[in-house]
Amino acid sequence: MVKFGIGQGVLRQEDPRLLRGQGLFVSDINLPNQTYAIILRSPHAHAEIKSINIQKALSLEGVIAVYTGEDILADKLGVPGMPAKWKRPDGTPMKYRPQPPLALGRVRYVGDPVALIIAETLNQARDGSELVDVEYESIPSVTDTEQTIKTDSALVWDDYPDNISGQYQSGDADAVESALANASYVIKRRFVISRVFAQYMEPRGAIGVYDQREDRFTLHADVQYPHRVRQLLAEKIFSIPEQNIRVISRDVGGGFGTKGWQYAEHRLVLWAAKKIDRPVKWTCERSEAIQADEHGRDNVSEAELGFDSDGNIVGLRVNTIANIGAYLSAIRNLLAVFSNVGTLIGVYKVPTAHVTVKTVHSNTNPTAPYRGAGRPEATFIIERMFDEAAREMNIDPIKLRTQNMISSDSMPIQTVLGLNYDCGEFTKNQFEALQMSNYSEFAKRQKQSISQGKLRGIGIANPIERAASPAPDFAEIRFSTDGSATILMGTKSQGQGHETIYKQIIGDRLGLEPNEMRVIDGDTDRVAFGMGTMGSRSTVIGGSAVYFAAEKIITKATKIAAHQLEAAVEDIVFKGGTFFVAGTDKEIGIREVAKASFLVSKLPPDVEPGLYETATFSPVDDTYPNGSHVCEVEIDPETGVVKVLGYWVVDDVGIMINPTIVKGQIHGGIAQGLGQIMMEKVAYNKSDGQLLSGSFMDYAMPRADNFCTIEVKSNEVPTKRNPLGAKGAGEAGTVGAMPALMNAIMNALEPTGVTSIDMPVTPEKVWRAINVSSS
Repeated sequence: MVKFGIGQGVLRQEDPRLLRGQGLFVSDINLPNQTYAIILRSPHAHAEIKSINIQKALSLEGVIAVYTGEDILADKLGVPGMPAKWKRPDGTPMKYRPQPPLALGRVRYVGDPVALIIAETLNQARDGSELVDVEYESIPSVTDTEQTIKTDSALVWDDYPDNISGQYQSGDADAVESALANASYVIKRRFVISRVFAQYMEPRGAIGVYDQREDRFTLHADVQYPHRVRQLLAEKIFSIPEQNIRVISRDVGGGFGTKGWQYAEHRLVLWAAKKIDRPVKWTCERSEAIQADEHGRDNVSEAELGFDSDGNIVGLRVNTIANIGAYLSAIRNLLAVFSNVGTLIGVYKVPTAHVTVKTVHSNTNPTAPYRGAGRPEATFIIERMFDEAAREMNIDPIKLRTQNMISSDSMPIQTVLGLNYDCGEFTKNQFEALQMSNYSEFAKRQKQSISQGKLRGIGIANPIERAASPAPDFAEIRFSTDGSATILMGTKSQGQGHETIYKQIIGDRLGLEPNEMRVIDGDTDRVAFGMGTMGSRSTVIGGSAVYFAAEKIITKATKIAAHQLEAAVEDIVFKGGTFFVAGTDKEIGIREVAKASFLVSKLPPDVEPGLYETATFSPVDDTYPNGSHVCEVEIDPETGVVKVLGYWVVDDVGIMINPTIVKGQIHGGIAQGLGQIMMEKVAYNKSDGQLLSGSFMDYAMPRADNFCTIEVKSNEVPTKRNPLGAKGAGEAGTVGAMPALMNAIMNALEPTGVTSIDMPVTPEKVWRAINVSSS
């Protein structure tokens, strides 16, 4: 029998209870004496609040309280704080504009919270919200990213002359200017990365509890970083010791970065629970979610890529306008903007590069990390530029990529944008992906499509991402007196299969079977510390922490085993969950050792009773998952419908703990990437800032029939930056999917003369582009 452990594609341990409806989400939690909250949100993109009358609402049966921004102000709640000290283009300091939990004087986007209504029942709270009378005076607004910096644009903040919050730069501007001035070819393109929303299975929710006897808060919420949420609430919002707040995050119905940190609703339910001395529950409606939550992406970039006469890259310049929405509340609102700028050079030998990102305010929801958090945007630009360069220079796009690709024997290498690529086989990834897709026979398939009146295209992308950035995370292995083990993790699962992979790591190291282990996360009272889950870090950092905790268990257990087996410690060998005395048939299992560890009579005199160890791991540098994606499409020019015919991936996520889970992560990521290219967009009316895509009636989501079979092959190149050799897999699919599909679409449209089309590439947009080009 093969031992349960690393490298096995075992089924997820979590799935049986979730598939039976036995998950425990925020919506499933109800507390004694609980009240219900509704948040009244602004119907205007930009308006002055002239008055708020709450008296009718307060007189309604069941309504307990109605609060406005003035009540929050009176109690002097804090703000999250901004560690980034960027400058604006004119050299003045970046302005910090945190969002108040409830609007003060002015609303700045459709959905801005205005009032909190609390009642005995949810329906009473809803009815109460309809009786709050708010008088607004509308103000001109701006929602279009490019429009924000134009001289005639409406201003989101009166003291911002141009809506530019700050500016981030990386690279050598002078060197790039010189390189492009002397280049044989300079390709210039403009790219729009549309605004999207996570659309997770379960909308957000929060329950606030205040215990007067202990002077202590408890927050139940579907957050990705429970300990960091506690820290922010304690230090920045309420100014109380951390131990006076407990954060509990149970099952999370998808997060994708959007449930990452601290929202206004978290502090509101806690603050209100103390005010009324009863638990307060807020559950976001599906129709409310796009108004209530942070959005993702929303960039416009101008890129220039220079080549010499032989087709070698000489320089890259990218200028980006990044829409961060109405407010800048925390560093989180800037993470996607700057943290993955370095991957703009992709897997290629770029001798010099310079990037400028201007963050702009608009009358829209704040933006924050969404699956990939800057990685898909960066990869989209460099991979689209390669296809555009190949077309303009009349060079095969595969040849152009191959000759400019970083070779495996040149790594480790520090790139011109400051990243340290440690390992990877980029050319092998591409070669194998092309073989999988039968790329060499594409011309024949294209002719067949043409004969049927269709357009056929193929696209490739070679993504690389910066993942698992250095920050510590925690693990504890705690054996019980019966020899079973509890694993407590500082990361937080949102559906990725953490329970399974952590058990696999422990099974591999300690020889335990799945039913002998239990995994706990998401509770700041039970888990000592944690940074949470984001950026493909859980296996890399959390997995390494549990690996080292297991090593400590083995070290202590070896001493106990030696005592039990009446042998010297140096003669003990541990393998597959059993301690052996070398050269003999004497042995004892780890569960028996664990049981003995609680009996002082069975311990050597220098060993403390019990078997439980902790470990905290922080890597020395990032990891760099990479791969190659090939996508093939067919377009009906009569309708503009794009059909994905084939999708092939070779991915290097380092050593895979569970190949089946990795494949699932890649499939899910590809679906989100293809969805953004084909149909997803948060849309606003440019004239008045009204949200036009507030529900699934207007915000299109991909379905199974929008896809084809996705074939995934792995090329495991282990990194030495953690003991597992893992690089991270959570965002890999999304990073490559966007450019691969867009390149395939543009390849298909090339015979029609269409040279540019912005995402989402809807049938109408494709049809119009073809007809405008041919007219």
